[in-house]
Amino acid sequence: MGIKQVPLLLLCLSMLPATAGWGAEIHGRSSTQFQSFNNELLGDERQIELSEYLRLSVTNIDKAGKFSIHGYGRGSQDFTNGEGLNGRLYYLYGDYRDLFDKIDFKFGRQFVNLAAGSAIVDGIQADLKNVGPVAFTVMGGHDVIFGLNGETGDAGNAVIGMSAYLVGQKATDLELSWFRKYDGGNITRDIVGGSFKQYLLNSLKVYGNAKYDTTAEAFNELLGGVKYFPRSDLVFTGEYYKSYATFDTTSIYSVFAVNDYTEGVFRVDYNLNNMVSLKLGYNRQWYGDDGHANVYEAGASFRPIEPLKVNVEYDNRNGYYGNTNGFIIDANYDLNKVSQIGAGFTYDVYQRDSLTGEETARRYWLGGKYKVAKNIAVSGRIQDDVNARYDNNVSGRLAFDYDF
Repeated sequence: MGIKQVPLLLLCLSMLPATAGWGAEIHGRSSTQFQSFNNELLGDERQIELSEYLRLSVTNIDKAGKFSIHGYGRGSQDFTNGEGLNGRLYYLYGDYRDLFDKIDFKFGRQFVNLAAGSAIVDGIQADLKNVGPVAFTVMGGHDVIFGLNGETGDAGNAVIGMSAYLVGQKATDLELSWFRKYDGGNITRDIVGGSFKQYLLNSLKVYGNAKYDTTAEAFNELLGGVKYFPRSDLVFTGEYYKSYATFDTTSIYSVFAVNDYTEGVFRVDYNLNNMVSLKLGYNRQWYGDDGHANVYEAGASFRPIEPLKVNVEYDNRNGYYGNTNGFIIDANYDLNKVSQIGAGFTYDVYQRDSLTGEETARRYWLGGKYKVAKNIAVSGRIQDDVNARYDNNVSGRLAFDYDF
């Protein structure tokens, strides 16, 4: 978990003794997982590890019920490849709401998500509300960056941002925001962004997002979409998406020229009845320099009998940088109210470019879940990958979940 997290952890836990008088409630999930797999980063050596995922929420801490604490982290012990004990703290923050009936704020490690950007920060987020049709958010703190072996970066990594957004509008969502990153006092990202969503005529949804990177002087993301649902069981979707890869100004990659990526999507989702649902899709992709590809997708979900659900999906891609086509079949069967089994098969045929022959990749998996009690479940999955790299690549996971 690292030394950096200890003061933050102690700060939040130190608040708990004072809550006993109000009868604080603790809820969450503990997931203990045993995993076995080939570690590709260590020469495909077999790795066996035990991991613990813990998510918790502490509520009713104060008499008014305004303050709560939320946390989520992971610890793992490798037994075979010398990686030893490792861990990550994803979030641990205090949440105080309705200060003067106008301010909510969170302090500690948390995930912040604005239209202009998102990050995990050790810091604070404050929301000003109930001041009219527009609410406001400001946030800032240390920018938490995870690497393969834990956290990277230093105290000079920081993030600040703010946003304004509509509230109380049933059919309309709108946000404008600003997001900036620092590295040792240098501005590495400076992005302004916006998002909107509008419902029209009870059967149409129009939405979009945009981000403009002022350091690169370019839009690095544009999205516009329309969903038309003439009936509750039928949805038509059309989307236009464009991205331009931008990098932190301190990154070596910021000096390289890159192409835009653009795609247009059309999709239809239709639920015939409680037993059958269908989907069809087409995706046109543009990579710049006259590179393009076409992707066709089709899928169906069947429930021939109540306990059994079968999903089938097929996709075909042809064009820039090779061709692929393949299908996925998976099924889940409820043996009874507390037991479920599942199995699946994936088959792909791909050709990386015109100078190489076709290759295939297959995946087989089998899994199951059993509810020992209302709040306790055991689940497992084993799979085998067979492709150009592996004659077989078996991996497995056994999990014990406890809700409290």
